[in-house]
Amino acid sequence: MAGTRVKARGESAFAERFGVFAECLLTGVWIAVASLGVVTYPGAFVAGARHLRRRTAHEGGGLREFVADFRAALRRGWLVGLAGWVAAGAVWVDVQAVRAGIPGGPLVGAVGVCALIGLVVAGLRAAAVWEPDARWRTLLAAAWRRTVLDPAGSFLIIAGLAVVALSAWFAAPLAVAVLGAVAAAAVAVEERYRRR
Repeated sequence: MAGTRVKARGESAFAERFGVFAECLLTGVWIAVASLGVVTYPGAFVAGARHLRRRTAHEGGGLREFVADFRAALRRGWLVGLAGWVAAGAVWVDVQAVRAGIPGGPLVGAVGVCALIGLVVAGLRAAAVWEPDARWRTLLAAAWRRTVLDPAGSFLIIAGLAVVALSAWFAAPLAVAVLGAVAAAAVAVEERYRRR
């Protein structure tokens, strides 16, 4: 029939897309729970992104694979998480300088906030392509280059982060589920970049 694409599994295009949406919401909950360790958020996003990559490639996957990826990513990923909190703390100090009226504070604050947003986007892009044998330093350096060279993709991830922030403002539980959509956006952006 026109307008209806059927997969080998016998699903319509609508059913497949709704299934991906449902997986994003479930993955968001898994990411939120795995991020409760404060410095574990890089491993949580890695596991979520790998889970969504497997699901969209029809390779199966579930909670067991998510946990295995989370553990593997956490071996060095906790250091990345700690560095992220240090960067957020530095930006917080910049914002306090702006509020205190220190000369040059607004410029320093704006640069700090933009740099933090760039680091978050690069981190999400790195998480989207992580493999168990990958080194975080290499992943982050390459992701930073892609963040700069692919501003459209980076903006899409920033938009996803804005949706999470707005969801948290509207209803905090909604923001938890939307975290999976941010991981899916990072996976989609990286796939788009790879196919260019």
